[in-house]
Amino acid sequence: MLTQPDYADIAAAMTYPSACLIDGRKTAATGGATFATTNPANGAVLADLPACDAQDVDKAVASARAAFDSGVWSDLHPSERKAVLLKLADLIDANTEELAVMESADAGKPITDCLTIDLPETANCIRWHAEAQDKLFDQIAPSAPDAVGLIVREPIGVVAAVLPWNFPLMMLAWKIGPALATGNAVVVKPAEQTSLTTLRVAELALDAGVPPGIFNVVTGMGPDCGEPLGRHMDVDALTFTGSTEVGRKFLEYAAQSNMKEVCLEMGGKSAAVVLEDAENIAQIAEIQANAIFWNMGENCTANSRIIAHEAVYDELVAELAKQAGQWQMGDQLDPDTQNGPLVSAEHYDKVSGLVESGKAQGARVVAGGAGAGGLMFAPTVFAEVTPEMEIFQTEIFGPVVGVTKAASDEEAIALANASDYGLAATLYTSNLGKAHRFARKLKAGTVGVNAYSEGEISTPFGGFKASGFGGRDNGLQAHEQYTELKTIWITLDS
Repeated sequence: MLTQPDYADIAAAMTYPSACLIDGRKTAATGGATFATTNPANGAVLADLPACDAQDVDKAVASARAAFDSGVWSDLHPSERKAVLLKLADLIDANTEELAVMESADAGKPITDCLTIDLPETANCIRWHAEAQDKLFDQIAPSAPDAVGLIVREPIGVVAAVLPWNFPLMMLAWKIGPALATGNAVVVKPAEQTSLTTLRVAELALDAGVPPGIFNVVTGMGPDCGEPLGRHMDVDALTFTGSTEVGRKFLEYAAQSNMKEVCLEMGGKSAAVVLEDAENIAQIAEIQANAIFWNMGENCTANSRIIAHEAVYDELVAELAKQAGQWQMGDQLDPDTQNGPLVSAEHYDKVSGLVESGKAQGARVVAGGAGAGGLMFAPTVFAEVTPEMEIFQTEIFGPVVGVTKAASDEEAIALANASDYGLAATLYTSNLGKAHRFARKLKAGTVGVNAYSEGEISTPFGGFKASGFGGRDNGLQAHEQYTELKTIWITLDS
């Protein structure tokens, strides 16, 4: 790994993407408008990107439709699509340093995380879905001898993918991996705060052999670019990761347009439940510090609520405070940095406002509780958090955790479920029976036992309640939401 000055030099010398990609061609917005994407650490402009609108969305969707209908991608044998996507994954690996520095500079993410987590998992995700596609079989229904019933899956057509700003590369891969593997054409709208690496991967996709029109990227604001995709009559499916508020809008847009398929992975207020018999509280605190402070807490599964049995509560609070004080903040291009800046001033104000709300409502700050210079926010631990407090109920999306005391294991589970969200949860216990029983009682799409976990690429990822709708990312289940299920009934001649 290089040093901070080395990465800073790479960032300074880098040529950042500055155009959308439609039908295989780099293009400006139809109206000529642009917006700046900046480094959140210092406000420096990295690139001026096209501020696309409905006209550009129309062009991108038309390009995707023409490419899909031509069969240039959808009619290929799955192994042929696999070969192209494997080449794309190889190109991502070959350009790891460039993409990692670009992601770090654009999003404020620590360079070490980009190099060791985001880039390897991005390439792995595309490889996994590519490899899976030519190993999936359709079915034949049980029927009488005079008929054959085929149950087949076909690519759905044009898929719109609207991405979040917290994991730009990984979320791109989660969407395009299964969507392209199953034979669809895609139109991607990256978050306006973090568009650069999506544009660069789209260029690499062309180099890998993805046909023009199959992978399009439009950049711009949500109302100008995302909403037109949600309302578009020629988009067959839309996949979105982001806030529950925006996810609800996409359901409305689908109902008001062509009833397109919608898959939503939305907000979270994930709980870690520490039962009475949990062992090694210091280790649990270390795990939970990573679960909330990693990526500046800008993570939908972050365990921002800890529900601890009263028998372990005081020790856990003390150990969490120690962990928070050891978390290293600084320049995101420094390999030793664990937390860089939050993504934007707007988001910093939101996090800061919720922390002040926690103080005002009576929660006790035992670590952090304030900004740490620029857009950095100190890892923060609240004790004595109660269910009626805003910081217990509202997704903060920052490095802020609240600890709530429970009088019994059963109360701890009830408090964990006392949320509108249900994306993920964590459970700590030394009893195997409790692990099975209480994991099933937690109302969340993914439950980690004795470790914070989101599963892996082979396990479906998504949430209950206001955290998810319509499908799952990852796993073979992700392929289903980008396909239509068809029955073909053939009557045989006697």
